[in-house]
Amino acid sequence: MRRSPVHSAEQAGELARAVAARPGFALVGLMSYEAQVAGVGDAPAPPAPGRAAAVAARAAAVRRMQARSMAELAERRAAAAAAVRDVVPGLEFVNGGGTGSVESTVAESAVTEVAAGSGLYAPALFDHYRSFHAAPAALFALGVTRRPAPGIVTVAGGGWIASGPSGADRQPVPTYPAGLRLLGTEGAGEVQTPLTGAAADGLRVGDRVWFRHAKAGELCEHVDSLHLVEGDEIAAVVPTYRGEAKTFL
Repeated sequence: MRRSPVHSAEQAGELARAVAARPGFALVGLMSYEAQVAGVGDAPAPPAPGRAAAVAARAAAVRRMQARSMAELAERRAAAAAAVRDVVPGLEFVNGGGTGSVESTVAESAVTEVAAGSGLYAPALFDHYRSFHAAPAALFALGVTRRPAPGIVTVAGGGWIASGPSGADRQPVPTYPAGLRLLGTEGAGEVQTPLTGAAADGLRVGDRVWFRHAKAGELCEHVDSLHLVEGDEIAAVVPTYRGEAKTFL
């Protein structure tokens, strides 16, 4: 993963000294993210016909990479934290991890807090992790606008694609009513999303189809607020960063 130029303890120490020496700045924490573990599923979805062997081989390679990576990272992260504390003895926190690496990151003595990230919502991408299992906690709804053919309905919008390499696992997943799927030749589009499957003929124009997002960012980037539901009631309405009039990307 090429997200930062800081890889060694020596580089972390150099950066800490540069920050601490800069007027008006105070260094209070250290953040690290093992994207190659936290953001890469090790239990892929059932493969298409003829792809089982290739998918199994990739999953095995991912698991080996992640095990070796976490073992190496625990030692390197501890050294980096020590190098930063040589500059700032009162460092307040050392952050690490992500949804897919919580169990391994929390075992590191150098880490004082672990991030959960997208997994707090249990979006669809995290269906494919052996170490992470949770009930989906967030959905979004799109209205049916057309019935272009028997067995197919079209909803408005839907192209809320997650970060990472483009692929089927980055697209939203039609969830309710059950029995719908994206078309392989279309996918989820920014203007419209056609759906097919057993439930399609039971839907009328104006009905809603509920989707699970792949990661957390899509919801908070596209909508102003999230409705928190308890039982049959809306318990609260909370703003996203869009709803607070902030746009980061």
